[in-house]
Amino acid sequence: MPFSKANRSGTISGIIFVAIFAAAATFISTLSYFSALGISPLVIGIVLGIFYANTLRNRLPEAWSPGIVFSAKKILRFAIVLYGFNISFQQIASVGLEGFTVSVLIVLSTMIVGIVAGTKLFKMDFQTSALTASGGAVCGAAAVLATEPVLKAPAYKSAVAVSMVVLFGTAAMFLYPAMYGWGILDMSDYEFGIYVGATIHEVAQVVAVGLGFGGEIANDAIIVKMTRVMLIAPMLLIMGFLINRFGSIESGKNSVVIPWFALYFIGVSALHSLHILPVSLVDVILQIDTFLLTMAMTALGMETVFSKFKGLGLAPFYTALTMFVWLLVGGYFITKGVVALL
Repeated sequence: MPFSKANRSGTISGIIFVAIFAAAATFISTLSYFSALGISPLVIGIVLGIFYANTLRNRLPEAWSPGIVFSAKKILRFAIVLYGFNISFQQIASVGLEGFTVSVLIVLSTMIVGIVAGTKLFKMDFQTSALTASGGAVCGAAAVLATEPVLKAPAYKSAVAVSMVVLFGTAAMFLYPAMYGWGILDMSDYEFGIYVGATIHEVAQVVAVGLGFGGEIANDAIIVKMTRVMLIAPMLLIMGFLINRFGSIESGKNSVVIPWFALYFIGVSALHSLHILPVSLVDVILQIDTFLLTMAMTALGMETVFSKFKGLGLAPFYTALTMFVWLLVGGYFITKGVVALL
């Protein structure tokens, strides 16, 4: 047990060690170069963690390891629950049936495309395929982190998925504005706002693209993105049900998987929708939550050693590229079709 009398000191030291790295990542993210690109402290945290894991990790006292694991698992789930304060049911309602329908179709179709492409086309294991798919389908790194405990996946597979999210999400930040500016995308501001929010990976990346245009595009993009984030809860519940029903793809055995934190996430979102808590308090909670998520990402990076990647090859890249093309092209036609019909 990490907090048993024998392990308590080392566990606390490990948590503090992770927190120091997370603080450094938070500071780096505020520098003009990184903030301009919309690179969140979560991404910087995992990079710092991976760098440490593959250089100086063998110098870390073994007694600290439970603190790193605690940060990557337990703190992560608590942070995902608090993430619900980003979303209210009123926000979802404000984008109307069009925004909600597009979000549902994008999440569902991208999960299917990602898992099928990963497992069938590029012969990748189910866990890495599903983690990569969840990152592209829902909300980037946060979705990967939330999906990991449901799949009971090792940390290095999550790191692979997060790296793909960062790569293609960053590409989208530059490609989408260019395509819209050049008139390649035949869309109104309303349609483009929904398209951006429904198909770009990270929340920070959507904010960066949306605010670059401002006005209606920014508002619709951010709200649709938060609607998409909300879908992480039903996605995890469905995934847990399917694993319970059909068994673990990795082991072939049934295992009870109930992602309770997904239900708590919905509860927190419902609480936020009631506007009971002062805005100033919610802002503080969100700042704390971002730091906790950064800690979880950093700890995940610290558990990621490159030698574990042997055998994966370029399959994760090809899978993520397939999803990126689907989001870019399929997302365009889904958005246009839904808006035209509704």
